[in-house]
Amino acid sequence: MQKFLIPGDSLCENRVILDGSDARHITRVLRLSRGDHLSLTDGMGTDFSGRITDCNREQVTVEIMDTRLSQTESPLLLTVCTGMLKYQKMDDVIQGLTQIGITRWIPFFCERSIPLPDAKALDRRMERWQTIANETIKQCQRSRVVEISFPMTFDRILAMAKDFDHCIAFWEQGGDSLSQLMPGKTRNQTLVLIGPEGGFSESEINRASASGFIPYSLGPRILRAETASLCGAALIQHRLGDM
Repeated sequence: MQKFLIPGDSLCENRVILDGSDARHITRVLRLSRGDHLSLTDGMGTDFSGRITDCNREQVTVEIMDTRLSQTESPLLLTVCTGMLKYQKMDDVIQGLTQIGITRWIPFFCERSIPLPDAKALDRRMERWQTIANETIKQCQRSRVVEISFPMTFDRILAMAKDFDHCIAFWEQGGDSLSQLMPGKTRNQTLVLIGPEGGFSESEINRASASGFIPYSLGPRILRAETASLCGAALIQHRLGDM
């Protein structure tokens, strides 16, 4: 069953009102009606079971029947930083990363990334990325909204390293083995750095290493940047999370 995201502070006295595209999807696509059950989440790790008490094409009222902590969120707090790519490729990256279970996504600019778009275009892309992530959460039964950060500079990403338990830079010439990564007793906070098309320059990798990042390889084959983002995140989720 698809999970629906409870908007903002709309939960009141064990009742939720879903409107707009969610209401239309429930009534027109799923063809649910009064008395049918829904699965919902607050986007912060709590799930709800509900029953439709009233509905039309524009608004669905749901009575909350049960509340529970999510069973679909990883114990790993995984932040993935992706070098800026062209439009559709970034859309595909955030959709895939959300399915894999990341906590936060940070696009960034570096030597080989695409040129900085104008402010209005960037704002539109931010809105689109968040919409894609939220729709993906519903489809893959997640319970926590992915935090999408405004694109950062490479230097700002490097400055964040001190706040994480593991800092990993995937690079085609990385020599360390992921088998050295061991999950901790608490929720590991892990920062993963993946370059744009063309990868990182040697200078950037040297700076990343000096900031605490360990270079790892994704194998002997050269991967597309969008593929590398998904493979890297999945491998870390397997090693430190719940895959």
